[in-house]
Amino acid sequence: MFLPTQLETRMTTPYLPGKFVWFELLTQDIDKAMKFYDSLFSWHSSRVPMGEGEAYPIIHNGEQSIGGYRKGPASVKSHWVSYLSVPDVDVAHRAAVAAGRRIMMAPTNFGPVGRACAMADPTGASFCVWKGTSGDPVDVEMTPMGGWFWNELWSSDASAALAFYESMFGFTHDAMPMGPMTYYVLKTGDRARAGLCQSVNPAAKSMWLPYVAVPDCDATAKKVTALGGEVVSPPGDIPGIGRFAIAVDTTGAAVAFITPLASS
Repeated sequence: MFLPTQLETRMTTPYLPGKFVWFELLTQDIDKAMKFYDSLFSWHSSRVPMGEGEAYPIIHNGEQSIGGYRKGPASVKSHWVSYLSVPDVDVAHRAAVAAGRRIMMAPTNFGPVGRACAMADPTGASFCVWKGTSGDPVDVEMTPMGGWFWNELWSSDASAALAFYESMFGFTHDAMPMGPMTYYVLKTGDRARAGLCQSVNPAAKSMWLPYVAVPDCDATAKKVTALGGEVVSPPGDIPGIGRFAIAVDTTGAAVAFITPLASS
């Protein structure tokens, strides 16, 4: 488990509570995942020594470190883990325990880099809370290609999930009717941080789905198939936002990608 600020010096960077600052693929086959994603998104992944422990596989997008890989238990399906910036990991942990939430990892220090805690929301979606020692990645007006564009919760109970994230982390929301369901945009101040919606499959496990910015959604979808992955939601347009698709990688984890409109 990592460490969003391990390789970057951001001593003057402010903290941005409510921002998802790191994404980590939990998988049984790190080498297979690295090969797939480096080819798909033009990432560069490398194992970086971390003290006396095993080297940690870092994802680089250009010169920026944006995520990593971690080997998970054999019983856990491959999935992306989102790291949410909070003012105090221990306060968040105590609040989660008081609310009866499942804790997968108690507050833990990661060397001089920061402190994290892994938990699940009331609908079962897992994520980490994080407080780095050197601030958070700055907000940008335009996501670079290969960077994280968005994060979206597909929940088995959107109302319960919305109440949890608002009460636990101080999010507010905008509600957007979308046919039979409502899409919620989680916000800190005026800044949109993530989406939340009812899963279209009632039997599906609640999960966070990250989106990567790509220059050509359709070409990326074709590349997914060529690399041995599966496109489970073909390219389609989101009015005013861009063109997106959803894929399952060669280890079984879901990931989305999007070609944003120039104005989004």
